[in-house]
Amino acid sequence: MNISLPDALKAFVDQQVNARGYGTSSEYVRELIRKDQDIQRLREMLLDGASSAATAPVDAGYFRGLRDRVTQRTAS
Repeated sequence: MNISLPDALKAFVDQQVNARGYGTSSEYVRELIRKDQDIQRLREMLLDGASSAATAPVDAGYFRGLRDRVTQRTAS
């Protein structure tokens, strides 16, 4: 895949590659695509959660129970 960029955008990409320690502009673009995929997955999960049925309220006891279960699993 080839991507053509105007000079100003190419300069920006080159600057990001140098400043952030990427080896190539392709690495930088791949990272941007991965981040965009993560954002889209998160958005889908949030929308799925928002459209799901309501459950019991989450309070301090709920989180205490989660911590206790994790502690028991790691102690085993």
